[in-house]
Amino acid sequence: MPIGSNARRASLAGFGFIVVGFASIGPAAAQDVAGTWQRDTGASRVRIAKCGDAMCGTLTWLKKTDGPAKVGQRILYDMKPSGDGKWAGSAFNPEDGKTYSGTMTLSGDALTTSGCVMGGLICRSVKWVRAD
Repeated sequence: MPIGSNARRASLAGFGFIVVGFASIGPAAAQDVAGTWQRDTGASRVRIAKCGDAMCGTLTWLKKTDGPAKVGQRILYDMKPSGDGKWAGSAFNPEDGKTYSGTMTLSGDALTTSGCVMGGLICRSVKWVRAD
């Protein structure tokens, strides 16, 4: 076997390792939002997890259980990556029973969710911190 073929094989093996490493960065980064998040006011907790090819959020705990929001209610739907640390989909507001265009933005252990109407002209944001 020629000497150059061993070096070439080692070089190709290293390249394959690098490609696999970069390929695994995307899915891992998209999963960083998964987990339990507590609203900054302490009023509720939501569990964000994979649902099909997107991320969804379900209420897991409420400080006040006598309001329109209910434990087990899904409030974030079909959130798909839309940039670095960002997802876009739909957000349900239990207070008015309406579903809005929604986004999630992750920055470290802080998450901001937003629901918008009128093509994003009017938005309401909620801040969350990791609870798990």
